[in-house]
Amino acid sequence: MRFKGLDLNLLVALDILLTEKNVSRAAEKLFLSQSATSGALARLRDYFDDELLVQVGRKMVLTPRATALAGKVRAALVQIDGTIIQAPGFDPATVQRTIRIIASDFITISCLRSAVRNIGREAPGLVIDIQQPAHKPHEKIERGEVELLVMPELYVSPDHPSERVFSDGYVVVAWEGNTTHGTTITEAEFFAAQHATVMFETHTPSYEAWFIKNRSANERKLAVIAGSFSALPFLIEGTEYLALMHRSMAEIFAAQMPLRIIPCPIDIPELVEAIQWHTYSDSDECLAWVREKIMTAARNS
Repeated sequence: MRFKGLDLNLLVALDILLTEKNVSRAAEKLFLSQSATSGALARLRDYFDDELLVQVGRKMVLTPRATALAGKVRAALVQIDGTIIQAPGFDPATVQRTIRIIASDFITISCLRSAVRNIGREAPGLVIDIQQPAHKPHEKIERGEVELLVMPELYVSPDHPSERVFSDGYVVVAWEGNTTHGTTITEAEFFAAQHATVMFETHTPSYEAWFIKNRSANERKLAVIAGSFSALPFLIEGTEYLALMHRSMAEIFAAQMPLRIIPCPIDIPELVEAIQWHTYSDSDECLAWVREKIMTAARNS
């Protein structure tokens, strides 16, 4: 189909070419041969009267015209998907679809696991694809690469709708056999101890680590740095290390492992978690249903 002389089938090819900046990788994403993808690029160059992608050294870069087009093309495709392609009359029992969610392992364990169980019982054809937070998760929402973000409210984008899911406080967790620390701990003892903490793949500190670093005159003595919250209980087991953990997650692990939960001597504000989706997905009945299942699970956890 052509619209004002443009073959609309080429829009998807244009989007992937501008994202990958590589004909071979774009061909793989498009499930086309490299020659067919090169042909699509040639037709796009002809239509826009612009090279779009130019070779610079060993890589291809976008021309100024391509840079200007990239965001607009992606936004158009996301809008088409959210407002035209998604069929009305959503039925959980018959839906066949994948919902992609960016959420930390803390969110997955504390909230999403029960939501996933409930979703699976009512919508057996619905696949929930949970992805770990990566660099610039908002860009994945913008590009339609994921449908939902579940993350701290202070990090959500003001450009898309969001809703609070739940809030959680912090506790200190120690191995039950820890002989240095009992059921209470002072601030001085807290900072004198060695700690296990979390640092994400993007080298971004966790919220509690950021808070202590920026709001406290003292710094923790770090013994081990993990890439996930769920690793912390295993790393402190059999040691004198301490770990700051979300209360709900600490309680889940303490019910299964020899751990001691100690009130936190640092007044860290509760972390408010929010769920966010693309503006164009507001009318997506399936996505609204999934959000409600997540909200219900959070209220009941």
